Amino acid sequence: MTPSRFIAAIVGLTFFLAACSVRPPSQSRPLEQDSPHSSAPKRYHIDQDSAPLRSIRQDEVLDAIPQADPILTVGNLSPYVIDGVTYNVLEDYRDYREQGTASWYGAKFSGHKTSNGELYDLYKPSAAHKTLPIPTYVRVTNLDNGKSIVVRVNDRGPFHPDRIIDLSYAAAVKLGYMEQGTATVEVEVIEIGGVEDRRDPIYGDYRYLQLGAFGKEASAKTLVQALKPLLTAEVFISVVESDGTSLYRVRVGPVNDKNHLLALQRQLQDSGYDLGQPLP
Repeated sequence: MTPSRFIAAIVGLTFFLAACSVRPPSQSRPLEQDSPHSSAPKRYHIDQDSAPLRSIRQDEVLDAIPQADPILTVGNLSPYVIDGVTYNVLEDYRDYREQGTASWYGAKFSGHKTSNGELYDLYKPSAAHKTLPIPTYVRVTNLDNGKSIVVRVNDRGPFHPDRIIDLSYAAAVKLGYMEQGTATVEVEVIEIGGVEDRRDPIYGDYRYLQLGAFGKEASAKTLVQALKPLLTAEVFISVVESDGTSLYRVRVGPVNDKNHLLALQRQLQDSGYDLGQPLP
């Protein structure tokens, strides 16, 4: 079991970046674009993407319902690098509108974490985008047939220069291009009042990265021993007592500033671990 799978299996925390670019069913993509952990064992049990066994009709697919979800640091690490290309998540995205090529992703990624830690459900109206904040709600219109859908951006991709958005299987069905694999679309951000942007301003309050929270001290110690040879920062266990129960939290730090935080996250990523959860 790799270190990243060890943490995910025991802790079940939400982590920052699990970039998920996608291709039409007839194409595959390099492993390094499936995940930032390009040196890790193969992440997906299916080599080539495809439609699910259970197909759906256009009238079964509903729009995502826009709501004032806060924009957190989770899934919005910026800048980030994929395949040697640097991407910056947009600070001001309210007037975003762009035309280009859309693709879709399906069964290969079903049930795996998106970039903000949610599980990808190919039957829901969602999308991957390289630079829009997560989550963002956008209206996508197929310029070839006029069909449109509202989707929720909760993932990163597609990491091909000729594509601007990857839609879920369901959204591609709704727009009528699932069979073709790609379509020319317009993507327009839906403005929502009351959205709290909690990205960079709170970095100054972070002092630690939390890598795990365990009910057993032995499990926490195992993780500490694995991390100590990899990191230059201190790795320690913080114990919290609640209703007679002890929770053993594995933390790294203290973190001096945003650059220090990003450096620690890169160290973890390069060693095959998921990125830690920043905490005050």
